[in-house]
Amino acid sequence: MASPGVDTEQEPLLGDRTPGSREWDIIETEEHYKSRWISIRILYLTMFFSSVGFSIVIMSIWPYLQKIDQTADASFLGWVIASFSLGQMVASPVFGLWSNYRPRKEPLIVSIFISVVANCLYAYIHVPASHNKYYMLVARGLVGFGAASTDEVQFPQGNIDQVAVLATNVLFFVVLFIFALFETIVTPLTMDMYAWTREQAVYDGIILAALGVEAILIFMGVKLLSKKIGERAILLGGLIIVWVGFFILLPWGNQFPKIQWEELHNNSIPNTTFGEIIITLWKSPREDRNEGPTGCPIEQAWCFYTPMIHLAQFLTTAILIGVGYPSCNVTSYTLYSKILGPKPQGVYMGWLTASGSAARILGPVFISQVYTSWGPRWAFSLVCGIVVLTIMLLGVVYRRLVPFSVRHGRIQE
Repeated sequence: MASPGVDTEQEPLLGDRTPGSREWDIIETEEHYKSRWISIRILYLTMFFSSVGFSIVIMSIWPYLQKIDQTADASFLGWVIASFSLGQMVASPVFGLWSNYRPRKEPLIVSIFISVVANCLYAYIHVPASHNKYYMLVARGLVGFGAASTDEVQFPQGNIDQVAVLATNVLFFVVLFIFALFETIVTPLTMDMYAWTREQAVYDGIILAALGVEAILIFMGVKLLSKKIGERAILLGGLIIVWVGFFILLPWGNQFPKIQWEELHNNSIPNTTFGEIIITLWKSPREDRNEGPTGCPIEQAWCFYTPMIHLAQFLTTAILIGVGYPSCNVTSYTLYSKILGPKPQGVYMGWLTASGSAARILGPVFISQVYTSWGPRWAFSLVCGIVVLTIMLLGVVYRRLVPFSVRHGRIQE
């Protein structure tokens, strides 16, 4: 098959909107077009409030979890964050099918109701006397279940390229996987590396808020840039930027993180040949007990031999991910919709959301387990490897990621 030219990648998501054009007649009338945009703007507002709520909660989960249940560790944090996406993954195909055969307001109303109830449960999980971390697990799962239909955006199927559909799902999975693990590890990483207290961990929320502003600018830039080079090239560039970001995050040098040594008891220090580090620890001042211990937990043996990640490294990585992730995210959605073409896409969009939800399940679990057991060097090296494999996959299917209208000859190359 011949490679489509740049012009084909410049077409609007739903085709040429010029009245009288062939795409105009094929897809919808002007009245339907205006009506659809009213619905889309309502969905924009719904998604905005949903995202605001998610962002407020995600940065406070780790300090909140530590406060309500002292038995919770960083590994359990991964499961708590993953439970949201597990609920979303289960519900997304159901809501997608529902929205194809029933009025779309029905699943939306039900999902909002479930979200309200689940968030009320989350607000009161500190009340029970025990097992609070499991209540948090259930509450976040229900919030994710209720959030599913807010992602089921409908676009007005012939023979579609199933290979391209599958590949796009995989690409979207990796994109969400990468960002999910990053937002999961931000708070534990900064508290371990820079000895931040729970109160100081609010800086992470400020950093992610800044990335949100950056993402808005990137979304605007992607819209303009896609008209010149196409979505596929932007997706490739975004993945490369993400890889550079995680490569920069690899620890190096001879400066080590501070250790939480104040609560150590006899025989609680793991065997290590780094005597100089132990001597340094004895000379470290004790923390204010009201703030709790700060630094890298003694249970994480890698803290004794893994260099710290400098703040400049972390901030540089955050900026790069703030560029790469939104670029990949929006182009993945756009490519997927173009590949599917006109007519209802609820079920297919449900599967795309499910793949993203699976990524948000596995990403937090992966990073929390690897980070806790082996440290940031192994964790971020594996992430770099995953991104390289994804770039290779994109190279293999690059020529197949073309719009439905191009593949079936509705628009000439």
